[in-house]
Amino acid sequence: MVKKIRKEYIFILFLGIALFIGILNRKIAIGCIIYEITGFYCPGCGITRAILSLVKGDIYQAFRYNQILFIDIPIIIITSIIYLKFKNNKIVKITVNIIFIMLFVITLIFGVMRNIPKFSYLAPTII
Repeated sequence: MVKKIRKEYIFILFLGIALFIGILNRKIAIGCIIYEITGFYCPGCGITRAILSLVKGDIYQAFRYNQILFIDIPIIIITSIIYLKFKNNKIVKITVNIIFIMLFVITLIFGVMRNIPKFSYLAPTII
């Protein structure tokens, strides 16, 4: 059974890589449904373009597409590693939950702010 699971993970990994390479080569744009319906940027607007820019090595353009990505992803990774290492500790569980709630609130605030004209520099832009 263990070998079967490993083969499935390897298959999913290769499938994901193939899909990612296909998206890079075809320059497929994935639109935001929230933006299309409401005209407002959601906190996630520009994440796909930011990740594609990161893969191409253009860190500044990735930052211009979605700044919250540079805050959320490192915190999520570090917090997840800490949780996996100390998952039996109640204090760690509570702390991780608090961190994720705070991150969620910060991301929502970012989503609101990027739609206020005074903070238009937070909107996804092409440099």
